[in-house]
Amino acid sequence: MIFVTLGSQNFQFNRLLKAIDELVSQGKCNDEIFAQTGYSDYEPQNYKYKKFLDREEFSDMQEKADIVITHGGTGAIIGALKKGKKVIAVPRLCVYGEHVDDHQLQLVGQFEELNLIYQCRDCSKLDEAIKYVRNHDYEKYQSNTENFIRGIDEFITQTFS
Repeated sequence: MIFVTLGSQNFQFNRLLKAIDELVSQGKCNDEIFAQTGYSDYEPQNYKYKKFLDREEFSDMQEKADIVITHGGTGAIIGALKKGKKVIAVPRLCVYGEHVDDHQLQLVGQFEELNLIYQCRDCSKLDEAIKYVRNHDYEKYQSNTENFIRGIDEFITQTFS
């Protein structure tokens, strides 16, 4: 199953939803697809969707998915990686009114350089992206949170002892 998540910020991402619809209508993707479409106003014709999911619904969809297609938001990417999912990230672009700037290009590029995800800048190549991630081995995501907390704890201990 493919889970598409577009985040909860007040920006549309119709370009991605339309591209996925085209893939399905052209028979280039036979997977079950479910999308959390957020503030997009495009309504998919060839797969199931819901504007917003509650935490439990979101978690269930993420669990069921083999592949997560998402915008270039850090939270969405890391959330999928923590669950061991293969991720295709499509950065939102300012030119299409999908965000206020193009910072997602940099974020997604960094995740791709670390061999954690696949970056798909061209929505017309989503079928290639899906084929690629199915057969590619990615690095396992390792959270740095514990090291960060340990460093703060050591600093506080050394400073105030």
